Amino acid sequence: MIFMIEVNGQKEYFGDLHIHSRFSRACSKDLTVDSLEKWARIKGLDLLGTGDFTHEKWLAELKEKLTEKNGILETKNEFKFILTGEVSLMYTQGHGRRVHLLLLAPSFEAVAKINSWLDTKGRRDYDGRPIFKISCEDFVAKMQTIDKDIEVIPAHIWTPFFGVLGSKSGFDSLKEAFGSQINNIHAIETGISSTPEMNLKLKELQTKTIVSFSDSHSFWPFRIGREATIFKSVDSYKEILREIRENDIIGTIEVNPAYGMYHYDGHRDCGFSCSVEETKKLNKICPKCNKELTVGVDYRVNELNDSKEKFESKKVYEILPLHELIAAARASSLASKKVWEEYNKLIQEFGNELNILLVVSKEKLLKFADEKTVMLIMRNREGKIDVKAGYDGVYGEMLLSEKQEKLF
Repeated sequence: MIFMIEVNGQKEYFGDLHIHSRFSRACSKDLTVDSLEKWARIKGLDLLGTGDFTHEKWLAELKEKLTEKNGILETKNEFKFILTGEVSLMYTQGHGRRVHLLLLAPSFEAVAKINSWLDTKGRRDYDGRPIFKISCEDFVAKMQTIDKDIEVIPAHIWTPFFGVLGSKSGFDSLKEAFGSQINNIHAIETGISSTPEMNLKLKELQTKTIVSFSDSHSFWPFRIGREATIFKSVDSYKEILREIRENDIIGTIEVNPAYGMYHYDGHRDCGFSCSVEETKKLNKICPKCNKELTVGVDYRVNELNDSKEKFESKKVYEILPLHELIAAARASSLASKKVWEEYNKLIQEFGNELNILLVVSKEKLLKFADEKTVMLIMRNREGKIDVKAGYDGVYGEMLLSEKQEKLF
């Protein structure tokens, strides 16, 4: 049974529009339409992006499994998808650039036109996220000529290697990246390592809709929907597009940005990480190998910060996935049998993960879970769980310090 999530009388529709299929590199081979629907429902999502519409085998599966109406694709059980994909643009503009862009498309017809044009620029068959030597500006301009309802969203904009504002190959502004097409960029994706509050430190981003999605490479509930955008309605592609273009979304689900694998600066191979202040003292040089550090999101945001005023974000739920909490309470791994047993018991009783994380009362939870797990869920809901910051491709880790233990 799936329980509706409603806050203060308003239905909140949770959408994760940046995911991948089994045809993308480093993705689960069990990613199918059926598995995505199953686990999206368990997570509590109302809408998924299809991901990877540029890959012909995945596209054929989507056409076979989904029925299109008003730009929304539905399964036989009426779960909703919209057509999405991601491209990697690698080109030279001043120096080497590598930028990932998320695409939303209104129809299979529009997708056919996109793919037909991409075929004139390179191959699509080798990966669900293909690479093209096209500039950001030229790419957006072409999407506009194909169909004005195609939406291009810079993906995980701060990640060092593939974010449009990343430290390794990005730009110092959206304007620099998109040039004459800047007004056709209506939204940006935060990525796991940043939050809306961090993004709003830049004046340029204060005029954009800030969305969050998981960029999930598997269907597991500790990946899919770990970040999501909250919509007012998901009944049509036009409505979803309107909310994005008019900055009329309700808000986002975020993880603690320290959980992201590029929040802090550091070197994975050296086992070294540090904060913005330490990186400045080190002049960005790793003290263990004397090579340049991989500068993360926190440093980069502060480097480009040009707004003295605090700009209020939309509603934000900052939460870690339920699996993380249960595993921490048991000092166990995410995949352990005991963690899955506890997770499944709670889902069976309360319907879906987001309902448990955001809505179900402490008193009700205590009837079905141990006190430590429930206290972690409550702390999670209040944004009071500390995380050791991730860096250079290493995820952050939840901290259950002695000080925090006493709060239980």
